[in-house]
Amino acid sequence: TGTVAIRGSANVSSITDNGTGDYTVNFTTAMSDANYSCVTSATRSINGAFMSSIYYSGGLATGSARVRCWEDGGSAQDTDTFCVSIFR
Repeated sequence: TGTVAIRGSANVSSITDNGTGDYTVNFTTAMSDANYSCVTSATRSINGAFMSSIYYSGGLATGSARVRCWEDGGSAQDTDTFCVSIFR
């Protein structure tokens, strides 16, 4: 919540906050193609609801991955911790 921050950079140059629960993870060095795995997880939201997360359909690009976080009721939400791991 608030200003997004990178905790461990490992090929992440920046994070773009596209709006509530909607982020783009930008890579320092582009992937050779978009055939990589994007794994996400989130903590519970401030009100205690369980959170879900996923990358957007078509959200994997060579230079970035767009991901979204929402409450189990279906509304987009910011959360204290939103983790994204990329595997190639």
